[in-house]
Amino acid sequence: MKDVILIVGMALTFLFGWFLMKQLDRFLYENQKRIRLDTIETAAFWCYNTIKRGGETVQNNENNLSKEHILVCLSSSPSNERIVRMAGKMAQAFCGSLTALYVQTPGYSGMNAEDIARLQANIRLAQQLGAEIITTHGEDVPTQIAEYARLSDVTKIVIGRSGVQRRHFWSEPTLTEQLITLAPEMDIHIIPDAEVYKSYPRKPLFAVRPALPTSRELLLTVGILTAATIIGWLFLRLGFADANIIMVYLLGVLLTSAFTSGYTCGVLSAFLSVILFNYFLTEPRLSLVAYGSKYPITFAVMFMAALLTGTLAAKLKAHAQLSARDAYRTKLLFDMNRQLQKAETSDEVYRMTATQIQKLMQRNILIYPAQEGALSKGILYPADASCPYSAPDTDQEQDVIDWVWQNRKRAGATTQNFPKAKRLYLAIRTGQQIYGVVGIPMEKQTQPDAFTSSVLFSLLGECALALDNLRNAREKEEAAVLAKNEQLRANLLRSISHDLRTPLTSISGNADTLLHSYDMLDEQTRKQIFTDIHDDAQWLTELVENLLSITKIADGSVKLRLSDQVVDDIVSEALRHIDRRSTEHHITVDCGDVPLLIRVDAGLIVQVLINLVNNAVKYTTAGSNICITAIQQKKAVEICVSDNGPGIPDELKERVFEMFFAGGNPIGDSRRSLGLGLTLCQAIIHAHHGEITLKNNSPHGCIFSFTLPLSEVNLNE
Repeated sequence: MKDVILIVGMALTFLFGWFLMKQLDRFLYENQKRIRLDTIETAAFWCYNTIKRGGETVQNNENNLSKEHILVCLSSSPSNERIVRMAGKMAQAFCGSLTALYVQTPGYSGMNAEDIARLQANIRLAQQLGAEIITTHGEDVPTQIAEYARLSDVTKIVIGRSGVQRRHFWSEPTLTEQLITLAPEMDIHIIPDAEVYKSYPRKPLFAVRPALPTSRELLLTVGILTAATIIGWLFLRLGFADANIIMVYLLGVLLTSAFTSGYTCGVLSAFLSVILFNYFLTEPRLSLVAYGSKYPITFAVMFMAALLTGTLAAKLKAHAQLSARDAYRTKLLFDMNRQLQKAETSDEVYRMTATQIQKLMQRNILIYPAQEGALSKGILYPADASCPYSAPDTDQEQDVIDWVWQNRKRAGATTQNFPKAKRLYLAIRTGQQIYGVVGIPMEKQTQPDAFTSSVLFSLLGECALALDNLRNAREKEEAAVLAKNEQLRANLLRSISHDLRTPLTSISGNADTLLHSYDMLDEQTRKQIFTDIHDDAQWLTELVENLLSITKIADGSVKLRLSDQVVDDIVSEALRHIDRRSTEHHITVDCGDVPLLIRVDAGLIVQVLINLVNNAVKYTTAGSNICITAIQQKKAVEICVSDNGPGIPDELKERVFEMFFAGGNPIGDSRRSLGLGLTLCQAIIHAHHGEITLKNNSPHGCIFSFTLPLSEVNLNE
């Protein structure tokens, strides 16, 4: 009798404490600040008044609105479609971003086909409204929503709330109530949806969907309990306390929950553990009757402990499976992102995307890439990782593909648009920019689950983002080339207009003098005027030749006429065409005792030497030493043109090969160089796969050296 009174008292105390806790929770909930929002017009009016009270300008208002991040919660409820649409309108009104979050709970596997179809439709709707689809896993939905909102800088949460109230004082707070408690600093917009729920059948208070275990799981449960009973009997024979035997049964329940799926075997194991312990290991043996007055409490505690242990083990196992799926998804997206960063062409991006989708769905992937605003021929990527090939014309479902391309929406198998198609077709797009269409075979017209759909959308989003980055990089590169060409054109026009004026004026003036005063000039003066005209014309000719040579080499129209040449002959030919002022300098040549044979375009290399020697003559004083040397280095010949002039300052050395850079010429005449000679030299040497460099000469002066490939022909032959 005392035991019965004790049990009843404990039960009443527990119920009274539970009642006080629920009443306190209700009191806290009713005193929370809540924001109710029925229409989008109210949202815009509320936002306008809030910003207006802050005293911000219209410019600041737009900047603040652009920072809004709206989170809408996805579910399989019949009212979720209206909530998603309302969130989309809010995101458009606030000029903010939209994220659709779905929290997958362990009860997802128990959803019926109607709920799954409704959830998939809501996910597709959110994607069409421009939302980023995020899937998380957990049993505590409000905590998952609040934690994601906090980590993702969400400013507003949009959820639905029906008019259904708590039916019992022991009922848990609704999702809305818990979310307001967990995120009090967040703007929570509650969309009433009671009208929709009137025609929606309510779920029973205790919705139990028992999952029937398999024969293997039942045999495993029986085997574990049998082993636990045998071990308990041995403990009893050895004089161990009952607590040790109970721990053995608890271990059996834990193992049962760990090695079986669902909760059925765990609950069954907890119940059978109490029965077996009472039947085999308590007095009287082989009977469900217990002599001890405290055994009923022991049995009750043992059953609750076993039930709790089994339930926790099953939950941990379910969470471990969800964590494994999350880890797989993270690895898949990480590998995808890492590989896309190395992609340099659109074909590589499509191939990597197909590979990742194959890892996810183990199916052949058909991709129709976009080229110049239209879809090109489809490429089929086999699931066995063999080489991709063009899709046969008989395998195409062109009507579905064109519809997806034009409407930027999914179609084909498992959808309402073209449901008889063999594949599910999805658009690769970012915003309104579409980069192609992906076709995925759907077996037995079954839709991918929420996890697979979420990963698939993420992969396609990564693909579209990579293609967008490639397009932006290509446009940026083209713009840079255009800007560079425009800059070169402007520099050329500016240099020509400034620097050609002096020689042309000199030629015109000297010609006018000869024309009107020829008989009045003596022979020496006339000869000097003719010489000046010749020099100015020669300078203009050299300029035009350099411009033409640079242009031809730059656009690839110059074809090298390679032949085997002796270095001495090339140097001698160049010295016959250098500036006549070279007679005022000491020019020496040292090409070694052994003739060096190189395979080059002789005319271009002669032009390089002429430019380098003329530069040395122009930028050094009369009487300076200019030396031309050639030495063999492995499979190349290095030719150097050195002088002992004033040299080039260190800050200008990096720019001497730039086009139109002439530096300073305090020694030269009135004609300033356009800065094309060294640029032409560099282009010619690079065309021969050589290098040209500038070094200091000791104690002063410059050394221009360049390398050319040796000929494979032996002179001794």
